[in-house]
Amino acid sequence: MVIRSFARAVTPPLLLLHLLVSVTCSYGNQNQEFINSCGDIHNITYPFQLQGDPSHAAYDKYFILSCDQNNRTILDLSAGKYYVQSMNYTDSSIRLVDVGIQTDDICSSFPLSSLTLGDFVTQTLLPYTAESTATTVVFLSCENPIQSPAYVNRTGYNCIAGDESSGNGYYSYVAVGEVTFWDFPDSCTFDQVAFTSSPRLGRGSNMSWLDLNKVLAYGFEATWDSKSVTCKECKERFYKLLRTLSSTLYCGDCEYELPFLSYWSLLLEVIGAILAVRLLLAPCVFGFLINKFRRRHLSSFDSIEDFLESENHLVPIRYSYSDIKKMTNGFRDKLGEGGYGSVYKGKLRSGYFVAIKMLSKPKADGKEFINEVATIGRIHHVNVVQLIGYCAEQSKRALVYDFMPNGSLEKYIFSSEGKLSLSCKQIYEISLGVARGIGYLHRGCEMQILHFDIKPHNILLDENFTPKVSDFGLAKLYPTDNSIVTVTAVRGTMGYIAPELFYKNIGGVSYKADIYSFGMLLMEMAGRRRNRNLSVDSSQIFFPSWVYDQFAEGKNIQIGETTEEESEMVKKMMLVGLWCIQMRPSDRPNSMNKVIEMLEGNIQLLHMPPKPFQYSQLAMLAENGINKSLSNLSGACMDSLTCDISGR
Repeated sequence: MVIRSFARAVTPPLLLLHLLVSVTCSYGNQNQEFINSCGDIHNITYPFQLQGDPSHAAYDKYFILSCDQNNRTILDLSAGKYYVQSMNYTDSSIRLVDVGIQTDDICSSFPLSSLTLGDFVTQTLLPYTAESTATTVVFLSCENPIQSPAYVNRTGYNCIAGDESSGNGYYSYVAVGEVTFWDFPDSCTFDQVAFTSSPRLGRGSNMSWLDLNKVLAYGFEATWDSKSVTCKECKERFYKLLRTLSSTLYCGDCEYELPFLSYWSLLLEVIGAILAVRLLLAPCVFGFLINKFRRRHLSSFDSIEDFLESENHLVPIRYSYSDIKKMTNGFRDKLGEGGYGSVYKGKLRSGYFVAIKMLSKPKADGKEFINEVATIGRIHHVNVVQLIGYCAEQSKRALVYDFMPNGSLEKYIFSSEGKLSLSCKQIYEISLGVARGIGYLHRGCEMQILHFDIKPHNILLDENFTPKVSDFGLAKLYPTDNSIVTVTAVRGTMGYIAPELFYKNIGGVSYKADIYSFGMLLMEMAGRRRNRNLSVDSSQIFFPSWVYDQFAEGKNIQIGETTEEESEMVKKMMLVGLWCIQMRPSDRPNSMNKVIEMLEGNIQLLHMPPKPFQYSQLAMLAENGINKSLSNLSGACMDSLTCDISGR
């Protein structure tokens, strides 16, 4: 059907309406000639683009497809290539299989991608999210045969160069089903992972390598964000329309002709209509935004005021913002800066020095501020930093602490130049103080306080190098009889987060998450280095694994020039640290009091713990996947900063 109109009579608003209709509709048959196919994948169109297709651009680089010499569609995700098994534009889903998985040659069938399921957790790193049906299948190389139906044996297929038939004694297995990390034998090393969403996947007892390879060849299901794609597609079509200035508009099966309009006339009328609409709507939009902004912040202020009124028994003093400015002499002496804001040195009228933390990016509901005041406002312990006061005046929020002249522990144990050094005796005493502070949080109050962010940066040192646990922005309060607590998101700093916050099936979240973080801290204190350091020899990249191997081989670890007594302190700290970082919470010490007892006791009574199995290879692999995703979230979640995966 063709509708002819008198172009000169078309008013700018009406013309704009025509344009908007055409933008939100499909192009009909206009682009049929550009639709491409590759192998079994037909009608490849936006948001995807087959290389060489000039009709449209892909949504982003991860939506560009290629066709290999075997006429198979390939999706390149940089760190891994996948065959596209199927695509569904209706539910925005795609099924992918690692290009290394072969069906015609099961001997050479082996996943090549370096991506993990962690990379598909959110859409911040990749624009795809794996479906919940996706299961990890782990490939292992083992020194000894495994007698377990939970593992599928690949060895008999001569599939690896290290097959026992080649003489170097390695066996190849694939772990499937409900096998978990700590079930892997110590003689095995991690090789690679693949994913599958096949409904045929079951326990290893009923599967051969031939069967499992077919399951892997099914691939895994993932989805893309159709909302983001739709918005970009809409913009692209509108701008393409302005670029081409076509005198004919298409919408479905209807064709609208504007034969009397010149291209430039059309463009000028469109621009005029847009400007007119913007001028009319601008005051309304501006007023709406101001009102929304004010309502949001009034809600925030109300939440804080309600809290302060209900918690009027708190000891900390409430200061005005003008008081804070006077204390800091106009914020002249900055002590440090982080994702939360800046810390300034201040002075009370009594002459007492304080550290004032100004919160620069508080959450809209004041949650972090309330959390810290409520938590630390009721704590009095020699090894926990003291909150003296706070400021809550409109959007200005500050926390006033005791001033710690020696700063954080981080700059002493990671000092590259050795200028800020502490003796082994001092490090040992600091570790005991930190343990006592955490133990008090767990058992010393009417509510147990789980810190969730124990790390060197959050251990402050006073003038006598007495340690103080600080920064309670991620802390949670629970009844003391709660052995397992509810946590809705992963909390803490990468490298110190307990594995049960990532893997729910290894045990519930409890105070033992803090014990794990303390163990990682203890290893760094004893070794005077970060647990993960890519600049050292490959065998020492993950320090706890290297320490365990040295102890297992009966070797002593020498950290600098130390006496026999100091070497014993260091060894004791390392052994206790290895106990604290066990993968399963049930394998860690029962309480911080037990940790203190181990640190203070006779080293002869400490025996070797089980190896924190494969943490350096498997648990960190998943952690790295999330780490990569979080690296795009305003840079706030890397090693030196704190994050909450829910978006903090």
